[in-house]
Amino acid sequence: MSTEAPLLIEPRELAQMLRGDEPPLVVHVGNPESHTHGHVPGAVFLPYEALTRDEPPVSGLVPDDETLGQILSGIGLTPDRHIVAYDADNGGRAARLLYTLAIAGHHRMSMLNGGLTAWVNEAYPIERELVTAQVSHYRVKRDDSHIADRDYILAHLEDPEVVILDVRSADEYSGRDLKAKRGGHIPGAVHMEWTRAIDKSRHLRMRPFKELQATLASLGVTPDREIIVYCQTHHRSAHTWALLKASGFERVRGYPGAWSDWGNQPDTPIEIDESSR
Repeated sequence: MSTEAPLLIEPRELAQMLRGDEPPLVVHVGNPESHTHGHVPGAVFLPYEALTRDEPPVSGLVPDDETLGQILSGIGLTPDRHIVAYDADNGGRAARLLYTLAIAGHHRMSMLNGGLTAWVNEAYPIERELVTAQVSHYRVKRDDSHIADRDYILAHLEDPEVVILDVRSADEYSGRDLKAKRGGHIPGAVHMEWTRAIDKSRHLRMRPFKELQATLASLGVTPDREIIVYCQTHHRSAHTWALLKASGFERVRGYPGAWSDWGNQPDTPIEIDESSR
C-alpha cells in the first residue's frame, strides 16, 4: 500500500488540509440523520449500506466492481485524490470505507482519528448544509490481496504463518451468543474484542499500537505473519484491519461476510466453548 498519505490523521491535521490549496475529499460515512445533524465542512455523505452487499443470510460482502465504481464516482473520487473518511460512531464505518478503497486499488486515503466525536469535542467547526458531490468517473483496479474468503481460510487453517483474529464479543467467540445457525469460532482463531482498541477517554480515537502490542503479540499477532481479521459481517473487524495497517502490518486480510458466512454453512469446521452448551 502506498505511503503517500498516512492511514490515520488527527483533527488538527485535517483542519490544516482543508485550508490548503488541494483539500482532500472528506466523506461522512453513516446515515442521513448523522450527516444533517452536523458534519465536517465540505464533507460529502455516503450511506454505509452502499459499501456492502448482502446475499442472505450472508451480509457485509464487497460490491462488484461496476457497483463499486458507481459508488466512488458518486462521491466525486478521482484516482489521484486524497480521501479522508470519518463517521459519527466508533470508527467501524469509516474503516470499512478504507478497506473498500484498498480493494478498489485506491491508495491515497486516511481515516480521521476519533471521527466526528473528536472533531466536535475539540471545537472544530461543523456544517449542516447538504454537500453535493461533483460526480466523477472512477475506474476500479481491484486488489483482492486484502480479502480472505471462506475458501482461503479453509486452505490456511493449519498455516503457522497465518493468524486468524476474531474481534467479536467474548460470548460470540465462545458460542454463547448465537448470531448465525451455528455458534463458536473459526478453529485456531485467537480473540481480542475490537473495542479494546478504542480509547473512550480520548474521544474514541484508536489506542496507540504500543498500548496493544503486548496483548496482540501474546496472541501471535505480529507484523511478520499474515493476519486475517473477522467479526459478524466485517464491520467491527474493518476497524481492526485499519488499526493493524496503520501500525505497519503489511499482510492483513479481512473476511467479508465473516461469521454470517462461516456460521451459516452446514459443514465449516467450528470450535466452541464446551461450557456454553
